[in-house]
Amino acid sequence: MTRLPDHLTPEIWLTQMLSSAEAQKGGVVKRQIRDVERLVGRDAFVAAVEERGFQAVRNGRHYVVFCNDQPIRRVR
Repeated sequence: MTRLPDHLTPEIWLTQMLSSAEAQKGGVVKRQIRDVERLVGRDAFVAAVEERGFQAVRNGRHYVVFCNDQPIRRVR
């Protein structure tokens, strides 16, 4: 089982992901569910997403985070 390097805490991992260049542009970031749950936990992930006013969906093996508060509309 892979774990975070000693210098990288779950909080730092979340902060880096949710403040990436793509996130800062209001874009989309995607992470595998197993990585999120193993490295930081679902509850911490959801809390960090909500704290920033972002939205997330779960699809297949991934969490997809929309780094904005715009409506999500399913096209099909």
